[in-house]
Amino acid sequence: MPDVDTSAPAVPAPGDDTPAFIAPVAMENDPDALFAGDRGILDADVRRVLVRVLQRRFLLAESSPAEWKLLLEHQQMIESRLNDLFVRLVVDHDRGVAYKEQVRSDEVDVPILLKDEAYSRAETLVLVYLRTVFQRETTAGAPSARVDVEEVEQTVLTYFAETDGTRASQQRAVRTAIARLDREGIIEEDSEGRYRIGPLIEIVLSAEVLRDLQRWLDEQTADATTAPSDVVEAVASGTIHEEQDA
Repeated sequence: MPDVDTSAPAVPAPGDDTPAFIAPVAMENDPDALFAGDRGILDADVRRVLVRVLQRRFLLAESSPAEWKLLLEHQQMIESRLNDLFVRLVVDHDRGVAYKEQVRSDEVDVPILLKDEAYSRAETLVLVYLRTVFQRETTAGAPSARVDVEEVEQTVLTYFAETDGTRASQQRAVRTAIARLDREGIIEEDSEGRYRIGPLIEIVLSAEVLRDLQRWLDEQTADATTAPSDVVEAVASGTIHEEQDA
């Protein structure tokens, strides 16, 4: 049997108008392509929402209403794209919050795309205070909960020990923590130095973790300099605190 020369181009049968190969479609002739070589199937706006979900810790309906609307309209498709990366989309309709979490499995070899990033000691202490205020105010029927920077500082600084640095450095740590939580959308500045606590605090710090942290604070001694690692990790890795691993 003679060898077949696979390098030779296929020759169309007589009368067959089918081309021997499929030429690439020029971008100007493919209106759905967003860039040269584009093989994506999502519309540009939906792709941007997908990127936002990957970029941010949270997507908030209140601060990003247009993106939130697109997310809900195309949720199944966005979930599919994330699942291809072993990432799960969580949408909390009641609180208007969407976030991603890393899929982990003992049965499937899952490459880890997202990594947990723990909160610092100061950030954890600020979160505990914010969560306590939010719980107290909402339980009392208040439509919202607000705090002042000075109020947060006054409480949080009582949990610092002398070994935690100077009072000025401790204050900077608290202000830095507040700034981070503001960027993440957990709190929002209403006026200079006054913040509204958003419902996202309930997701970041569950009631169970809050109890653990409050118990640790009650038992903390004067020479304690760090929170127990298991408690801090519970705050850091509680479903949503994951970032893209660069």
